[in-house]
Amino acid sequence: MGQDIKLTASDNFQLGAYRADPAGKAKGAVVVIQEIFGVNHHIRSVCDRLAGEGYVAIAPSIFDRTSPGFQSGYTPDEIAEARKFVANPDWAAMLRDTQAAIDAVKDVGPVGIIGFCLGGSIAFVAATRLTGLKAAIGYYGGAVVRFADETPKVPTQLHFGEKDAGIPLADVEAVKTKRPDVEVFIYPGAQHGFHCDERPSYDKASSDIAWPRSMAFFARHLTK
Repeated sequence: MGQDIKLTASDNFQLGAYRADPAGKAKGAVVVIQEIFGVNHHIRSVCDRLAGEGYVAIAPSIFDRTSPGFQSGYTPDEIAEARKFVANPDWAAMLRDTQAAIDAVKDVGPVGIIGFCLGGSIAFVAATRLTGLKAAIGYYGGAVVRFADETPKVPTQLHFGEKDAGIPLADVEAVKTKRPDVEVFIYPGAQHGFHCDERPSYDKASSDIAWPRSMAFFARHLTK
């Protein structure tokens, strides 16, 4: 459904992206921010699914500055390799690349952002620092708690798994306390990555609640 394109960030760096367009007139656009596994099959399928919901979806390859075109699966070895990318994350660079994606689709209509894992954290920070967004959604963003003193400029919704080994519930509660302006949902029994149907941690029951909840949130806030 989609195609590979190029984006240009504010520092003139060129990065890749995947863009999927709906069959009919777009309701708006959604920027999709990857997990640590790159713009892989799963992230592309999320874009395709959003296109099916009526949105132009665009996923910037935010690791292109260090490893152009990086994509990974979910074996233990692949996970270990992918984690190297976030040992010392360059937040400023990833946000520049995210802004490039927002700017590339702002002519379509209202723009939202949705991110998973690392992308969930970026989606939150994008809501507090970037321009051109109308709504933000983050799934299991482990670094959100580090940025929770920052106030989102747009309506923001966050999703966490109760049994996420990498995100203590104490962190989620801290986010809820600091950010009463943000919708925060915790999914009982769900682990990290519960929305990705290609990971062993996939939790269909939680995903089947979280995704419609996310789409309803975009429907409310991505209005022209």
